[in-house]
Amino acid sequence: MIAKPDVKPARPWFSAGPTAKRPGYSLGGLPQDLLGRGIRAPEVVERFAHGLRLTRAVLEVPDSHVLLYTPGSDTGAVEAALWGMLGQRPVQVVAFENFGLTWLADVRDHLGLEPEALTAPWGELPDLSRADWSKDVVFPWNGTTSGVRVPDADWIADDREGLAICDATSAAFAMPLPFDKLDVVTFSFQKALGGEAGIGVMVLSPRAVARLDSYRPERPVPKLLRLTDGKGFDRTLADGVAINTFSILTIEDWIDALEWAQGIGGLSELIRRTDANFAALADWVERTDWIAFLPERPEIRSTTSVCLKFLDPRVTGLDEAGQKGFVKRFKALLEGEAAVFDMEPHRNAPPGLRLWCGCTVETADVVAATPWLEWAFETAVGEISD
Repeated sequence: MIAKPDVKPARPWFSAGPTAKRPGYSLGGLPQDLLGRGIRAPEVVERFAHGLRLTRAVLEVPDSHVLLYTPGSDTGAVEAALWGMLGQRPVQVVAFENFGLTWLADVRDHLGLEPEALTAPWGELPDLSRADWSKDVVFPWNGTTSGVRVPDADWIADDREGLAICDATSAAFAMPLPFDKLDVVTFSFQKALGGEAGIGVMVLSPRAVARLDSYRPERPVPKLLRLTDGKGFDRTLADGVAINTFSILTIEDWIDALEWAQGIGGLSELIRRTDANFAALADWVERTDWIAFLPERPEIRSTTSVCLKFLDPRVTGLDEAGQKGFVKRFKALLEGEAAVFDMEPHRNAPPGLRLWCGCTVETADVVAATPWLEWAFETAVGEISD
C-alpha cells in the first residue's frame, strides 16, 4: 500500500470523448441571443457559417476544400460519406480498432458491398503498403479505441483514382493532416477541442465534391445522411445551412473553443500542447514497471487517446472478466477521490487504461494524475491479494 498523493489534478477530466473543456471555460460566457431562433433564420445560418470559417482557419484547411456540418457527430459524418459516395468503385477498409471495424460492417452488411478488409490486432497497424488506390479507401487516422495512429501519409498515392476517406475525429486539431492527400476528412466537436456532442464536420476535397456531383448510388440515402440535392452536391451546406435542426448552443460552444484555439496560437500550439501532454504521460509509463503502451511500436502510438496495458502478473493472470473487474475497481478508486475521471478503455478494447492527452488538457494535470494512478493500482492489487 502507498499513501494517497497530496496533489490532485486541477482539472481531472481525461475522457476520450467528450473531452475536457478548454482551460477557463464558462457556460455562462457563451452568447445566448440566438437561442430560440429558427434554424433557417439568416442570423443563425450566418453564425453557423462563421463556425465553419473559424474551423477552416484553425485547422488550416485549403480554400479548395469545402466544409459542412452533419448530424450524429463523427459517426454521422463518416456514414454520410459511406452512404453517399461508395459503390462507384471497389472499396478497401482499414480496420485496426473498434470504429474501423464498424465502418467495415457498415460497408459490408448495410451497403451490401464487398470491401477488402485490411485488419490488424489491437495495438497494431495493418500493412499499409497493401492499400490499393484504384479503390476507395476508408480508414481512421487515429484509432481512438486502440491508441494506434497512422504515422504519416506516405502510403496514400498522389495519383489515386479512388477517394481517401479519413475518419480523423481524434486526430484533427492534435496532429498534422495532409489535406492534399485526403478527400473526405471527418471529425466531431466532442473530441480534440472539447466541444459538445451531436454534430460532426466533413471536409471535402474537389474530388469528393465531384463524386457527389456525378454519382447517384442505387441505394436509398436517409435524409440525415444526404449531401446532395437534385443537381449534385448540395452547396448550401457549405454556407452553414443545416441538414436538420442543430443545437445553436452547441454551435456557440464550438465557436468558443475555436476562438480559444486561435487566441493561443492556432494549430501549431494545439499540436505542441498535445505532444507535451503525451510526453509527460510517456515519461511516467517508461519508468513504471506495471504498465506499458498497448501499441509496442513508438511511431504508431497515438498522442491523444493514449491506450495502456497492464504488465503485472497479478492482473494479467486474471481472466478477461477479472481484468475488466480490476479496471472497474481502479476507476472507482480514482473517481471516489475526484482525482482522475474516465480513464477506462473503450468497452470493446482490451482491459487497461486510456487517458486523453489532447490540447484542452493541461500538462501539469497529466503529471499530477500519475501518482494517483500508482495509488489506485497498488490499492486495487492489494485487494486482489487479500
